[in-house]
Amino acid sequence: MSWLYLVKMAVGMSMPEGMLAMQIPAWDAGYFWMMFLMWAVMMVGMMLPSVTPMVLIYAGIARKSAGQGMPVAPTGAFVSGYIAMWLIFSLFATIAQWGLDQAALLSPMMVSNSVGLGAALLIAAGIYQWLPIKDKCLHHCRSPVHFITTHWRPGSIGAFKMGLSHGAFCLGCCWILMSLLFVGGVMNLFWIAVITLFVLLEKVLPFGDVGGRVMGLLMITAGGIIWFIGT
Repeated sequence: MSWLYLVKMAVGMSMPEGMLAMQIPAWDAGYFWMMFLMWAVMMVGMMLPSVTPMVLIYAGIARKSAGQGMPVAPTGAFVSGYIAMWLIFSLFATIAQWGLDQAALLSPMMVSNSVGLGAALLIAAGIYQWLPIKDKCLHHCRSPVHFITTHWRPGSIGAFKMGLSHGAFCLGCCWILMSLLFVGGVMNLFWIAVITLFVLLEKVLPFGDVGGRVMGLLMITAGGIIWFIGT
């Protein structure tokens, strides 16, 4: 459903009347809410595929516990916590978009029109791929069993907090990758799919962490080239 919403919105913006409406966005409460909703749906669509292994393991534990007469909190409580963390991120992403728009750094189609901004985001994202905090967060995302055994909390509130905690690790792992949406286009479906696939492969492939560092070098190189050509 999230992807269907994104497709519908992207197609609507590409139509002549949609492009006309986006020429001078009025950042009133209604427009802010629309942009927040866009980010929220986009984050759910991009991040749920990569959290599927964790959700399946939790659901398996819930089924087994129920069969043994010791039910645990429903899977929905865990997923709700995870989504809540990305809703918080969506709020900050909307604020960031507002700030960039007010600084005239975004086009009406929500793409950076600044060579410096685009290059800086790519270089920053590439450097982040090599930082220890990235490794720590990615480790939790790549090891669902380890996360559950070390962060288990009973009850629905506990499950919600577990989801919130796991969402925080995923956020720590991927937040700067989401900033690259301003480089390729916030409503560029191909760019959204590329980032989604990268996040998924980085978390599930055996050498996804190594591949992430390689991609980091490519991001730094691409940012440097863009900066050199643009200036």
